[in-house]
Amino acid sequence: MKRVQFSHSPIPYLFIAPQIIIICIFFLWPAAQAIYQSFLLEDAFGLSSQFVWFKNYEDTIFKDSWLQSAGFTIVFSFLVTFLSLALAMLLAVKANEVIQGARTYKTLLMWAYAIAPPVAGLMGNLMFNPLIGDLYYFLNAMGWDFNHKLNSFDAGFVVVLIAVWKQVSVNFIFFLSGLQSIPKSVIEAATIDCKSNFRRFWTMTFPLLAPTTFFLVVINITYAFFETFGIIDTTTGGAPGGSTSTLVYKVFTDGFRGNDLGGSSAQSVVLMLMVLALTIVQFRLIERKVHY
Repeated sequence: MKRVQFSHSPIPYLFIAPQIIIICIFFLWPAAQAIYQSFLLEDAFGLSSQFVWFKNYEDTIFKDSWLQSAGFTIVFSFLVTFLSLALAMLLAVKANEVIQGARTYKTLLMWAYAIAPPVAGLMGNLMFNPLIGDLYYFLNAMGWDFNHKLNSFDAGFVVVLIAVWKQVSVNFIFFLSGLQSIPKSVIEAATIDCKSNFRRFWTMTFPLLAPTTFFLVVINITYAFFETFGIIDTTTGGAPGGSTSTLVYKVFTDGFRGNDLGGSSAQSVVLMLMVLALTIVQFRLIERKVHY
């Protein structure tokens, strides 16, 4: 039989060419530059450079300030991911049961989605301001000697609270969509078999939300690692003493404020490898327990 061959048109390649060009210019080229600069020791003005092999990586990994930022990033990411998912799931379950005024109730919970992280940080900075902040006065009136300018725990509480508040609305939208996609026949059958709402949620509803939950876990960890930069910059600036500085914020401060281009490039490469390893673990271990 004669083999049939189809002609290939170049038009599909022309359609995806702009996206490929954008990826090469804004992702692949900067990533290659960061890897190259991580092996160099450059002066503050970029007039001279010296190839130092892995010295920048050694200074990065074994430096106390970097280890402090790495520890805070891990704790911060876990708290933001867990709290924002838990609160969003609770609100979505309650919103799904609302009969009258449901549209208004859902809209009010989604408003924070339109707020950019720097704006959310600015709002939090005003609410915790020692002079005019209502939350600052409220916490101190309750007996908590609150001062996020000097106390590292208080500063961490502020950035976690603002980051969670900003992300709850995003998670709420996805969880509510997942709940509304569950067939009513399945809900009615589960109601007949199990009278306990708590047990019915964990045995029927939550397993059906597993794909949505897994997707949101990946999205929230990425958000905590990278998108909270604006919140930290407008609230604490990494203070006090760098205790609220995440790895992304440390790359910024060392590179643009400290003019340590080689060290900040090495930190960005290490951060990229950490996120890559975390993503592989998520898809290899967690996704196996997800049933679509």
